[in-house]
Amino acid sequence: MNSKLIDAFWIFIRGLCMGSADIVPGVSGGTIALITGIYERLIGAISNIKFRWIKPLVHGDLHGFWAKLKEDFDFELFTPLFLGIGIAFLSLAKVINFCLNVYTAYTFAFFLGLIVASAYILFTELDEVTVKSFIIAAVFAILTFIFVGLNPIAANHSLPIIFISAIIAICAMILPGISGSFLLLLLGQYQYMLGCLSSLKFTDIFTFVVGAAIGILGFSRVIKWLLANYRAATVSALIGIMVGTIRLPYVKMATSLAGVNFIGLIVLMVIGFVLIVVLEKQFKMV
Repeated sequence: MNSKLIDAFWIFIRGLCMGSADIVPGVSGGTIALITGIYERLIGAISNIKFRWIKPLVHGDLHGFWAKLKEDFDFELFTPLFLGIGIAFLSLAKVINFCLNVYTAYTFAFFLGLIVASAYILFTELDEVTVKSFIIAAVFAILTFIFVGLNPIAANHSLPIIFISAIIAICAMILPGISGSFLLLLLGQYQYMLGCLSSLKFTDIFTFVVGAAIGILGFSRVIKWLLANYRAATVSALIGIMVGTIRLPYVKMATSLAGVNFIGLIVLMVIGFVLIVVLEKQFKMV
């Protein structure tokens, strides 16, 4: 089979995993990108978008337009990745919403396993564990622990509010450890946007996508710079963020224990942990 086709398939699978993660409050698509080995390529590709194709397009130079468009966009990455993310959003929104509402404790037990495994894998990315890295991780863990304990604000669902919420949430979605879905929850937009995906409210979805595009173009440059200049400190901070976010699935699980089988909870935590470890090893081989 063509090697480019195989690469596209695995990037598509990464997209499915990332899209599935981004739907869930407390789980980050950025984390999935990191453990599947595509994160830095994704950040680099997004930060490379400089809209150099606009000038030749305005002047009617179609050849120059296409050449600059290919310089700006890594189509071999973006096409299968965002196709996978989009399919996950549209197909899994109802399933995950059902699981969160009906099997709350079991679902968050599974997510807890995912987060713990992700933090462990990121820890193995550190070249060495120093006092500085430990302090950075501890500070960010405490700050994140406090942050995820905040109560959602009351907000309307007008298009400007959806637009601004998308800009804020997308920054978290590409940052490993921080859940964009949780930020949407805090902003009072999570359930509404999940409903929009389920019922295909295109105006609201389009507004969200435009806001997300603007947010991701700016924030990706910040992340690229941090990883290039302060990699150890950045990774330490991300580990702390992941550890701090454990509060969310734990609280959700602990407050939904009526009639729950505790062995089932433990089994699902282990499954979530093992799934992430297997995914990481599988994608390292690809």
